[in-house]
Amino acid sequence: MKKLIDCQKGEKVKVAKLNANYDLKQRLISFGVMKDAKIQVLEHAPRKKTIEIKVGKMRIALRAEEAELIEVEAI
Repeated sequence: MKKLIDCQKGEKVKVAKLNANYDLKQRLISFGVMKDAKIQVLEHAPRKKTIEIKVGKMRIALRAEEAELIEVEAI
């Protein structure tokens, strides 16, 4: 199982597990980032330590430490 932070630009994956604390998990779920959600990686900015993803029609920028808590699998 790999983590969202390890995905490459343009890669499409499915969320397998959220390892976040309660508050962060609730925030991610409110954005549509939940188990079995399909995600596309749009940008990966290692210098800023952020990753931009697309979930449905929404674009979200996550910090590297947040993306580290999301386990994904290939579609």
